[in-house]
Amino acid sequence: MSLLVVGTVAFDKIETPYGKTDKILGGAGTYIGLAASHLTDDVKIVSVVGGDFPQKYLDLLKSHNVDIQGIKVIPDGKTFFWAGKYHENINNRDTLATELNVLADFNPVLPESYKNARYVMLGNLTPAIQQSVIEQMNTRPELICMDTMNFWMDSAWDDLLKVITMVDVLTINDEEARQLSGEYSLVKAARKILTMGPRYLIVKKGEHGALLFYKDEIFYAPAMPLEHVCDPTGAGDTFAGGFMGYLAKTQDKSFANMKKALVYASAMASFTVEKFGTQKLTELNSILIKQRLNDFEKLVSFKI
Repeated sequence: MSLLVVGTVAFDKIETPYGKTDKILGGAGTYIGLAASHLTDDVKIVSVVGGDFPQKYLDLLKSHNVDIQGIKVIPDGKTFFWAGKYHENINNRDTLATELNVLADFNPVLPESYKNARYVMLGNLTPAIQQSVIEQMNTRPELICMDTMNFWMDSAWDDLLKVITMVDVLTINDEEARQLSGEYSLVKAARKILTMGPRYLIVKKGEHGALLFYKDEIFYAPAMPLEHVCDPTGAGDTFAGGFMGYLAKTQDKSFANMKKALVYASAMASFTVEKFGTQKLTELNSILIKQRLNDFEKLVSFKI
């Protein structure tokens, strides 16, 4: 079943305690699309890049069966660029540069072949753009998931609340859940957020895993304990790609299957952090993914 991904395709420049890169392939849409491509074979990306974006990166996406018809190239523009430096505590980072470039005027127009996608993943863009994408669909998708952040809570509150009513799944981190709800307890926060429109809420807690909320149900998926974390950039977007890729593949939106999707999401995210940028995602195969899922099963399996 087709999965439509809307998000940035960009350049990143990353420094961690384990090394640093020059400009490499990045962007939320890239991570989501590559992660999902390992689980479903019909992924379509909507984004924008400049004339400086290498053809080899577009070819890389195509080689993973990602439809790039929706990536608009602005020949005389420059691609969105982000640079960051992570500290010894890999959870802390400094943003060294953010250059919106062509993203500043991004107003996505969906190709006609994209407008019937049954699953939609809205990456962390302005709420107005997220709403615009939903309104361009020919029919209401079976499942719409959106990511957002505290910046939009500070700068586009009314637009954010409006688009939240239009989606099925909202993914945010724990601090964003507290800000959005005004509640410190994540259970209370989730209960309040679920009254705002979405049927499901995913609260990401980084190295401490993720929580899935639905009505009065709660499910927890841990993060894989790793001996070596090289680069956490894109882990949350990879998580989203794994989650939506599994749902698009199985075409099952039940809470029981959502729980499985959350474990797939955590597994995919655990790969990303092992190498810089998207490198590990481009090296994955079904055998490695199955082995990692088996590791997750051993991690949480017990009897009472």
